[in-house]
Parts: sequence; C-alpha cells; structure tokens
Amino acid sequence: MMRKKRRSSADKGQGATTTTKAKKSRSTGRQAKEPALEETNESVFAIFLREAGVTLKQGGTSNEIAVDQVVFQKRIQQKLQKSPRYPAIVQEFTTGLESHIEDPERFRNCLLPCVPRLPDGDSSVSTFQESLLRMLLGIEMLQTFIINTLLEKLPEFMFDGSGDGGISIPRIIINQLKWLDRVVDSKELAVKLMELVSVAPVEVQRDIITSMPEILEDSQHNDIARELNSLLQENTQLTVPILDALSSLNLSSSLLTEVRGAVMATLAAVQLEDLPVVVKFILHSVSASDAYEVVCNLRKKLELEQCILPPVMQASQSRIKSKGSVASASTPAAGSSQNSVALILDGIKSAVRFQKTISEAWLKAIESVDEVEDHKVIDLLVLFILHTTNANQSRRGAERVLKVKVRTGLIQESLLQRTFRDYAQVMRGYFSSILALAQSLLRSPDPCVVPFGGHMYRHSFTAFDSYCQQEVVGSLVTHVCSGVGGEVDMALELLCGLVTEKPSEMALYAVFVKGILDYMDNLTPQQIRRLFHLLSRLAFGQQQQGSHIQDDMHIVIRKQLSSTVPKYKRIGIIGAVMIVGSMGALRLKAKESQNGSLPQETFRQVTALLELVKSSSESSPEAAALYYDELANLILSSTLDPQVQETIAKSVLDDFQDDFVVDLGPDILGSFPFPANVMYNLDEEESQGGIAINLLPLLANDIQNKGEQQSQTKKANKRVSPLCLSPFFRLLRLCEEKQHQGDLEEIDALLGCPLILTDMGVVEKIESLSKAEREFLCTLLFHTINWFREVVNAFCRQKEIEMKVKVMSRLQNITYLQTLLERALAGTTGFVPPVANFDGESTDGFILSSTAPGNKAKKEGTGKKRKAPVKNSSESSSQLDETTDADKTQQEQPEKEKEKEIRQGVSLVSYRPFFRELDMEVLSVLQCGLLSRSVLDSELHTKVREEVLLGPAELVFLLEDMLRKVEFSLTAAPAKRAPFFKGRTDKSVGFSHLQQRSSKDIASCCVELLPTLCSHLENCHNHFQTLLSENNGVVDGPATDIQEHQLMSSGYQLLLQVLNATFSWSGFSQPGQRSLLKKALGVLAGRLKEGGAELTLEQLVKHSFAYLVNFRSTMPNLSTALCLSQLLSTVTEKEGNPAIYREQTASLAKCFLSQDWVTANGEKERGNKFNEALHTLLSIYLGHVDDVLKAVEEIAGEGIPELLNASKDESSASWPTLSRQTFLVFYKVLMAVLEKAVRKIPACKISDNTEAQSEKLLTWNLAVRDFHILVNLVKVFDSRPVLNVCLKYGRLFLESFLKLGMPLLDNSFKKHKEDVQSLLKTFQLSTRQLHHMCGHSKILQDTSLTNHVPALKKSLELFVYRVKAMLMLNNCQEAFWIGNLKNRNLKGEEILSQRSQESEEDDDDDDDDEQPLLLPQEQSEDEALEIDSEESKKVNIEEDVDQDDIVDDSDSDTL
Repeated sequence: MMRKKRRSSADKGQGATTTTKAKKSRSTGRQAKEPALEETNESVFAIFLREAGVTLKQGGTSNEIAVDQVVFQKRIQQKLQKSPRYPAIVQEFTTGLESHIEDPERFRNCLLPCVPRLPDGDSSVSTFQESLLRMLLGIEMLQTFIINTLLEKLPEFMFDGSGDGGISIPRIIINQLKWLDRVVDSKELAVKLMELVSVAPVEVQRDIITSMPEILEDSQHNDIARELNSLLQENTQLTVPILDALSSLNLSSSLLTEVRGAVMATLAAVQLEDLPVVVKFILHSVSASDAYEVVCNLRKKLELEQCILPPVMQASQSRIKSKGSVASASTPAAGSSQNSVALILDGIKSAVRFQKTISEAWLKAIESVDEVEDHKVIDLLVLFILHTTNANQSRRGAERVLKVKVRTGLIQESLLQRTFRDYAQVMRGYFSSILALAQSLLRSPDPCVVPFGGHMYRHSFTAFDSYCQQEVVGSLVTHVCSGVGGEVDMALELLCGLVTEKPSEMALYAVFVKGILDYMDNLTPQQIRRLFHLLSRLAFGQQQQGSHIQDDMHIVIRKQLSSTVPKYKRIGIIGAVMIVGSMGALRLKAKESQNGSLPQETFRQVTALLELVKSSSESSPEAAALYYDELANLILSSTLDPQVQETIAKSVLDDFQDDFVVDLGPDILGSFPFPANVMYNLDEEESQGGIAINLLPLLANDIQNKGEQQSQTKKANKRVSPLCLSPFFRLLRLCEEKQHQGDLEEIDALLGCPLILTDMGVVEKIESLSKAEREFLCTLLFHTINWFREVVNAFCRQKEIEMKVKVMSRLQNITYLQTLLERALAGTTGFVPPVANFDGESTDGFILSSTAPGNKAKKEGTGKKRKAPVKNSSESSSQLDETTDADKTQQEQPEKEKEKEIRQGVSLVSYRPFFRELDMEVLSVLQCGLLSRSVLDSELHTKVREEVLLGPAELVFLLEDMLRKVEFSLTAAPAKRAPFFKGRTDKSVGFSHLQQRSSKDIASCCVELLPTLCSHLENCHNHFQTLLSENNGVVDGPATDIQEHQLMSSGYQLLLQVLNATFSWSGFSQPGQRSLLKKALGVLAGRLKEGGAELTLEQLVKHSFAYLVNFRSTMPNLSTALCLSQLLSTVTEKEGNPAIYREQTASLAKCFLSQDWVTANGEKERGNKFNEALHTLLSIYLGHVDDVLKAVEEIAGEGIPELLNASKDESSASWPTLSRQTFLVFYKVLMAVLEKAVRKIPACKISDNTEAQSEKLLTWNLAVRDFHILVNLVKVFDSRPVLNVCLKYGRLFLESFLKLGMPLLDNSFKKHKEDVQSLLKTFQLSTRQLHHMCGHSKILQDTSLTNHVPALKKSLELFVYRVKAMLMLNNCQEAFWIGNLKNRNLKGEEILSQRSQESEEDDDDDDDDEQPLLLPQEQSEDEALEIDSEESKKVNIEEDVDQDDIVDDSDSDTL
C-alpha cells in the first residue's frame, strides 16, 4: 500500500514518554472513573482490539500491536460483521472508542503510532505501525464515524499550541486523514473541512488547507478549488497554503484559468515574502496556449521596483515605534526583500528551465514592449535568467533580444544602473551571464550596442565583490589583446574610466593590465596612448596605488626607446611621454607642506625621462618629430605642473629659433639644387630685420647628410631635419598658448614671415629636370604646404582682422601650392613623399598601387639610414609611368578645354597621409563670407582686406577636410575587424588629433557650424541662380567661368555631403543626444521660420525638409542632385514616420531624372561617376514611389521606346537621363527593383476572399508584363552586361514567381480562368526568351554568362512541372502535354550545330527535355492558352516543335 507511513522519530519517542502538564491537569477530574469504564467496555471495544492484536496502554506508554496492521484491520472487520449483534455491535464498538478517547492522554496515544510487540523469533510484524485511529479509519464501516469524531475533537485542541515535544494535536488529527485508501463520503468530508477552516486559527487553517490535496479524492478537487479561490480573495494571510494546495489539485483547465486570474488580481496585495509562491503557482499552472498572455500580465503586475522599498519603510517604522531607533532598521529588511526577490527569480528560473513555452513567452513579452518607460528591472533580470539556464537554447534568444532592445534605445543605461543599484545581491548569482553578455555586446560589430556592454562591465566592477572585479578586469584585458579595433577602444576606455573612478580597487589588478604590454603589436598609436595613460595613472598617479609596477614600466620604456626598430621606438616615445604626463601632472593638493607643487625628486625624474627620450630620438628625424608631436598632444590635453611646463617651453623656444629661423639678409649663401628665393612674405613693410624659415638650405643639407651618412655612421654635430619643422612648431605654439592663455603674440611673426624656397616657375619645366631635382622639388613643396597647414592650425582662432587676413592668405598659398604639387607629382614617378604623421606605419600602402614598392622601401628606411627609397624608385618607375599616363588620359578626355590644363596632374587624394592634420578649430575659418566672381564688384574689391572673404578654392579645401573628418568620426564603421592582410591602408592615419576627441564633441562642433554651412549653401544657390539668369537659363553660357563653375559645384556638393554625414550620425538616436538633434534641425528650420526652439521634432523635420527642397532648382550636376536627395532622406528618417515624405522624395528624384545634365563647357554629363549617381538616384526614385510596378512600366514601356526611336546620340524625351550610354544603368535598376517588388507581393492565403485574390492576381499580371517588356529588350540591347543582368534577375524573378505566384494561381484558377491564362501566356513568352539567351550564352562561351545558365535552366524546368501540378490540382491534367523545345539564338534562329551533333542521340534519353505544348499548333514562336468548353478545362501551351528533333539534356529547356 502506497502510504506515507514514516513519522519522525522525535514524534514517536517523545510522544511515548512525555505528557504535558496542561493535559494532566485537565484529565485529573476523570481519573477515578477510568477502571470502571474499562471494565464495562471490556466486552466490546477493548476485547475486540485485544483479540485482533492491539493492547491499549495507559499513561504515556504507546499502544502495542502484535500483528501486521492489515491483519488487524481484517480481524476487526470480521469480528464486527460476524457478530450475531451486527449491525448494533458497530454502534457499541464506536461508543467504546468514543469513551476511550474522552481522556486526552489516551486520545493522544491513539493518534500516535503503535509499538510492535514482537514474540521471540517473530519477524512478521513491521517495525513501524500506524496509529490505532489511522488503522481503524481503514475499516470502511467505521470510517465515517471516526472522521466525524476526530473533526469534532479537533476544536478542543485548536488553541493549545504545540506540546512539550513540539506535537500539535490538530496537525496529528489532520495527518490521520491523509492518503486513505478510500474515502467513503469524500463530499461530506470536504464540507466539514471547509467548515473547520472558517472557524480555526491561522496555523490550523494552514495545516488543513495544505493537507486537502492528500485527503480528498479527485472528484472533489474542482469544488474545493472554488472554495479555496473565494477564500483567497478574503484572506491574504492564507495565500501560500492555498496556492500550495491549488498547485497540487487536479483541476480542469477552465477552472485553473479562473483561479489563476483571481490570483493575478490579488498580486498587488500579496505580502513580499509570499510573492515567490504566487509567481511559482502562476507560472506552473500555464498551458502552451495562454503562456504569452499570462507572462505578459505577470510582467505588468510584478513591480519589483516597489518590492525593495515598502518592506524597508515598514520595518523602519515598526522599529521607530518599538525602540525609537532607526539605525538597524533598513538593513535586515533590505536583506530579506533581496532574498524574496531571489526566490521570485528562482521560481521564474525553474519555470523557464522546464517549460519551453514559458521561456519563449518571456522573450516574446519583453520583445513586445515598445516604449522606453514600459521596460522594467524584471526584463533585464529575466534576460539574465534565460541566458543562465540556456533551456531550449534560450541563451541565444536572450542575447538577440537584449541587442535589439539596446540598439533601438528601449533598454537604456539608466535601467541597468537601477538594476545594479537595487538588486546587486540578486544579480551576483547571474554574474557569469552578465559577463558573457557584456563580452558579446562589446564584440558586436554594431556600434550602437557596444557602449551598453561597457556599462555592464562598469557596474559589475562597482557593485560586486573582488572575485567579480578580477573577472571583469581579466575580460577587459582579453578584449584589448584581441586586436579588433572597436572592441579594443571600448575596453581601454572602460579601463581608463575604472582607474579614474576606483583607483585603489584597480591597483589590485595592475599586474593584469600590465600584461597588455606583451600584446602591443596589434594596437594602433591611439590605443597605445590610452594604454600607457592608464598604466602611468596607476603607477605614477598622485596616490600611486599601483606603485609596485613602476619599475616594470621603466624597464619597458627604456627597452623600447633603445630599440633600433622604428615601431618599438615609437611605442617607447609614446609611453615615455604618457608617463611624463602622469608624473608631472599638476597636484591640486599635497599632503606635505609644498603648496601643491611637484616634489623635487619627482621633478628630477620627469626631466631625466624627457632628456632620455630626447637623446634616444635625436638619431632619427621621424622619432624626433614623433616626440615633438606626442609632447604637443600632452600639453594640449593635460594640465602639467608649472615647473615642468616652463622647462619644456623654454627649451622648445630656444631650439626652434636655433634650428629653423634665420635673419633675412641681402643674399642667401650656399649652393643648392635650385636658386634660393625668399617667398610668401606677408610682412613686406617689415622686410628690414625680418626673419625667415630656412627651409631650402635645411632640405639640401639633409639630403647631402643622408649621402654622407652611408659611409659615416656617427656625426659630431647635431643634424637638423626639415621633417621636424612642422611638429616642432606645433609644440612651440601649444606651449605658448598654454603659458599665455591662448595669446600667440610672442610668435605671431611666424604667421607672416617668408620661407627660403625657390622660384615656383620651375614647376613649368619639370620635364627637363633630373630625377633627383624633381624629387627635391616635390619634397620642398610637401614641406612648404605642411608648414602652412601648421601655421593655419596655430593662428586660425586669432580675432584681429590683420591676423585673419594673413590666415586667409596662407590658405590661398596652400591651395595654389597644391595645384603646383599635382603637376610636379605627375612628372615625378616613383616618388615617396616625406612623412608627416609620425605615429603609425606612416608610408605603408597609401599611394596608388604603382608606387607601392617605393612605399615599402620607405617604411624600411625610416630608421637612421634612408637609402631604400632611392634604390627602389627606379624599379617602380615603369609601372608608375603607365598608371600616371592612364590617369592623365582619363582626366583629359572629358576636359579638353584650355582652362582645365592648368589643373592637370595626379590627384592628391592618395597623398593625404603625407599632409599634416588640420585641427577642428581651422573649420572656424568657414565663418568668413564667401567671395565668388559673380558677386564681386568694384566696391567690394576695396573691402576685401577689411571683410576677409573665403575664395571658392579655399572653401572647397576646408569643406573637403571637414567631410573627411566628419565621415571618419561620425560614420559608424560596420565592423572594425582586423584585416586579413596586414598591409592594408590604415584609415586612421592623418586623424591622430581627431581620434582624441569623442564623436559627440565632433557632432557638437558640426552643429555649431551649421548656420555657417547654411549660409554657404545659400551663397552657392544664389551663385548658380545668378548664373542661370545671366545665361537665360543655360548653364554653359558665355558668362560662365569654367574653373569657378567647377569649384562652386564642388563646394555645393561638399556642403550637402557634410550636412548628410552630420545628420547620419548614429549617436542622434541615443536618448541623451535628442536635444542636439533638435538644435541641429532647428538651425535648418530656423532659416525659413523663426522660433525653432518651441517646435516638436516632427515640425522641425517638416520645416527642414521644406528649407532643403528649395535648393533643387540650382543643382549644377547630377552628383550634387543625388547628395541633396540623400540629405533629404537622412533628415526625414529622424521623424517617427518618414513614410509621409515618400511622395515628395520620389517626385524630387523624378524631377532630377527628367533633367538634361550639361557640364559648364556644354557637353552632356557622362562617365562612371555620373552613372553611379544615376544608379543611386533611380533606386531612390523607385524605392519611394507609391506604385513601383507602374513606375517600372512607365520607364520600360514609354521611356525606352522613345530612346529606340531617337537618333544615336539623343536621349529619351520623357527621361532625358536615359540614353544609349546610360541604358545599362536603367536596365539594371529596373530589373533589380522589379525582382524586389515581386518578393514583397503578399503570399496567397486560403482565407483570402475573391476580391483579395483578384487584387494579387492583378499585381502579378502587372509584374509579369513589366518582366516581359524588360526581357524582350535584350533583342535590341544584346551587349554582354545587359545579358548578364537579364540572366541574373530573370532567374530570381522566376524563383519568386514559383514560390509566391504559383500558389496564387493554384487557388485562383477556377474563379479567374481568363486572367490566369493571360498571365501564363505572357510569362511563357519571357521564359522562351530566357531559354534562347541560355543557348546564346553557350555559343558565345562567355563564362560570366554561362555561370547563370544551369540555375536558370533548373528554374525554367521547375516552372513547367509546377504549371502541370497546378492543372492537375484543378482537374485539368489532360490539358497539358509536353514536346521538345528547339535551341535558338537571340534572333530566333535555330542553333544548327547542336542539331547535327545530337541527331544520333537515342529518343529514350530525353524524357527530361520535354516541354509543355499548347494546342492548336500554329505560329512557330507564339503561344496560345485555350479553354475547351465541352470537356474539363484544357490549357494548351503551344511550342514550336519538330517531331524529329530530339534535343539533348544539356541544351533543351522549359518554356
């Protein structure tokens, strides 16, 4: 028998030996009567028991049993039934029992287990026996009476509490009723138990309720559940036992749903400590169908945020009342609430682990939240749970949902912060998942989610214990050592942040961080700076918590500095300067009495380290230049101690004057490759006693020294390299700025002072110079431009008009020198420019492929000896000649006019890494007005000096630089993975200073400049408007200055690109940058309407759109028009519903496509760039138009026929951009868009009504008609690229038709026979043409075409059998039969070679090649679909067939 027989030994032992004083005192009154009672009852109750094997005992001794309990029950039952006085004997027996248990002591004995009395050698009696009453309950004829007696006795003991042995009589009584083999009257028992519950105290109520599932039979479960459910509404104290009972009852699903609903309704009123049980009940009572709904409700009502506070407040209030003390109140309460939350999460965890539907429901519930405010702490905690358990692969789901939520900005850092703040103790249990998720987010290629991973790391470090902190640091170090760009940057930023926030904790793990020093080969210069910054902060910071790694740092730095390998020397210089920054930092407060100044010993160490770096870098100009640059960065970015600052500044000023500045004399002594001239002097009036930059002599000496150095390795005197000129000046300027609070009066002579150069007319005769002279001239030009760039960097923020004019002159010098340099480089093949950015592999792989050998050589020669460039330049010269010539011819073709010849030469785009970086501050020069010839008159000529205006060339120069900066900083790189080939160009070269600023800073700078950019945009608009009005609406009129037109066009396009790049910044979607976005849009909107600050985001977008659309009338070329369209799309995306602008965007794009684009010299625009812009613009038009299929038909059905009817060089009348040269662009876009559009046609559903089917069928009819038009164009335009496009997209269209179109035809055939026939007939014409193209491709034997053939043939064959299946489905199979399709070329001629080769093939081999036939057989190339009205519907698909022709597998195909 399956009974819970075991009682605790304590109950048995103690129950047998002890009695309570209370009960003894209560029973003293009856002691005298007992012997008499026993004698009178001996005949029935006691005698029967004794004969059955049970001996009743007195006092505290347990009753004894000599037989097994089953035998005992059987004997009693037999005695009663066989008694002559039956059934009266039963009454006597029960009366005897009743009187026996009148005495509490004896009653207690009857409730406790009997003790087996074993005769010697008898082992048949079990060692454990039930209590007497329990055994009697097993006898059905006695059961009802005994149950009634027990339940009547129970109230007597309700309020007694537990006895001395911890025995609760009510509990033991209830236990007697559990697990009975059969309950005679279960319904009556249930009623009585509920009556008892209504009057019993809470403890007894709990016992009764929790025991009900074990007492009652299944038939009573639903009734009792209803009773308990109503009780639950009335009494929240009984929540736990009721739910405990309900979860064990066998309930119907409808009742379970009802109960669960009631429980859910009381959730808010439940005590915190009971909440885990409630949550567990709700989740464990869920069925698959309602899991999502239940979880959503639970998620809404489970306010964990409130779980933490109310108990704390209650506890503190109770303490105040009782003790008048608050101090110890909150902690225990907070702890218990954390425990309750942990138990709730454990309940969720077990539900998620064992029920797949619940884990899916939680994910779905969290996914469905679409407002930031609606997300709760529970969402994050559940995601951690799902990740931890990984039940049913929920780990991947949790990771995916978290990434999506973070990317869309719905789960934000504030929620994470709240979770860590209030539930750190609970979260500790999920630390491994938090760490794994943080790793995954940090490694994500999506830049939007990376910062969130960083926040997870930071909070984990702050909130958890030292073990977790160690794991966090270890994980971040692993990220840094991975070598993956974005991951390394974020990890280093986090480590720097932790060092700043928690220096003493981080000091414990300094050894881990120091381990990164072994992996520096994969780090960029900027990352190495960050690494040394945080290590030096740890080791040499003010508190010096990590001083135990100081010696290691010194050893590493000295080792790197003494290396002869340039890469390691660079690392040494960067590291040493960072250490100087930490050691020499300004002390805000000092513990000693030094008033915050640097301790003398530290100052000595700093100067010694600076001397060491200086002496280590003297041997290599590149190393020295890097040292100056790094020191300049340090001075710019950190506040040094005045002593250190002054020491550096003094030596810099003296050295600069000695090395690079000379007094102007009447003549310049020395022999140089070119005659020396004083050039570019802006201080003519101060020519007496002036100074000049000694560039030409220095360069000549430097080249001479290099030659000498091959034979003489050491030089006694110090060598000055012009390479250091610009970096040294930058350092000097920043020292002056720092010391004089931005005033550069001490060095302002350097802005206007001339340079010793040569007459630049020599560039005209570049062809006649020797190779060495050409290279010398190019090097001189590079150094001069870089000097001017640094000068502009230095003085661009000066406010005086005179200074502004000089800065503008220097910009003009730069743009002029760049045109000279382009021409000089064109005549100097294999030239490797001097390095300008010294912190990377400066010359590795930047120039066009032809000069790569020269670059490689330069990289090897960046140490002491620089022989390699000279040696390798001749090797690469032949290659370079070819490419340069090619470049020249490409440029010459469209630009044959004389004016353009001035600018002929190589493009400087690939030489950008060899120019010094311009600071962001230089862009402030854009705030000057724009000077262009069309707005220039005689009055303005006199004002130029007073007003300072930008020329078009300078505007373009600054905008090009700004665009590069904005794209580098604000355009999110999709995935910064380490390239497979190490030799690839490093995109960050030339952006060293920019990298040290955050993207938010850059975005703010751009927003500040927006009013200026808008002014320039309006100026460009006005310029072209004036031009058009002067030329009567023609671009290429006599008044057009071609060069100015070209510069203004470039400026116009660059302005739009800069605006687009700014508004494309992904950071605008982050919640903190909302105000910056509104400010930016407010600038655009404010140009039309005042009071932008009060407008909503939607209104701002609307006004910005209206402002930008105004520029459409003056677009100078298609590329600019495309930029405007892209900018408008970007701006409209900032609105919640960009769809409202679709129509306007489409009409604008159509307007541009319908325009005839002509260059300034009267020729039509053409070329690759034009085609690329056209491709994108056409895609924008078709992507935004309402009815894509109609638009495709408009172009393919009207525009292209117009083109076919036009003469050779003419365009289509309605689409002027569509010409024979651009046909391929149009064709490719139309095919791609058509294929994409059919994929979006909704799939056919069985539930669709006739109207919906008709609509979808109509859409497919349109699509198939468009496809037919496009495929047929191949007959006219049969070039290889067109065929390629047609084969590629033809297959994709066919696949979409099979997947989405054929199921529709299956369902529509009976109701829409005519439409289906028409559609198939049209489509068959297209498939026939595709089949011919396959044959044509094979004749041409062009692999680019034949690659598409097998897959296309497979799809064509599938189409045949799919049509057959459709007809069979609609009981028309006899309407379908198959013949053989001949192979033809594009002109429809039969391919005879195949016929002659295959005439010997056996007929039986070709079953697969059969083609559907349409009857009657009429025209050779047309198809007709007919319906036979007399018989079942018959579809005849007709083909041109020759019965004698059997075509081989490889060559035949479907329709």
